[in-house]
Amino acid sequence: MTLFDFAPKGADGAPHPLAQYRGKVVLVVNTASKCGFTPQYEGLEALWKKHRAAGLVVLGFPCNQFGAQEPGNATEIAQFCSLTYDVSFPLLAKVEVNGAGADPVYRHLKSEKPGLLGTAGIKWNFTKFLVGRDGRVIGRYPPTAKPASLDRDIAAALAA
Repeated sequence: MTLFDFAPKGADGAPHPLAQYRGKVVLVVNTASKCGFTPQYEGLEALWKKHRAAGLVVLGFPCNQFGAQEPGNATEIAQFCSLTYDVSFPLLAKVEVNGAGADPVYRHLKSEKPGLLGTAGIKWNFTKFLVGRDGRVIGRYPPTAKPASLDRDIAAALAA
């Protein structure tokens, strides 16, 4: 299985088949609107604008599992992201990333690229997974990693 075998729900509740991104490099991020890392939306949008013509897709998965920092519904989240950070990359339906209710996308990503010392759980909002054109996870980055710090890895994945 690869990332492209999944079809999580889009913000509209309809299936959002990730197969549509086959052959592209994908940056998957669990996001939140009321988090200390929320300003990373600006950096994620900058990466998207810089690299999308070369084949990068940024996918935001809103998540309310950490400190209830994503309380809004899909419309409220989209409005906040658009008005505050001019986000134009795809935002999907709110998901859980840990526990029994974890979205299958996140169960897959965590199994492909465990965290520090082999831990599987996502520690906080804005954990990032870089997925290559083949659908396999290339890297996992902590919430503290600013989007700009991924630029070199993204460029290398796009060149591969």
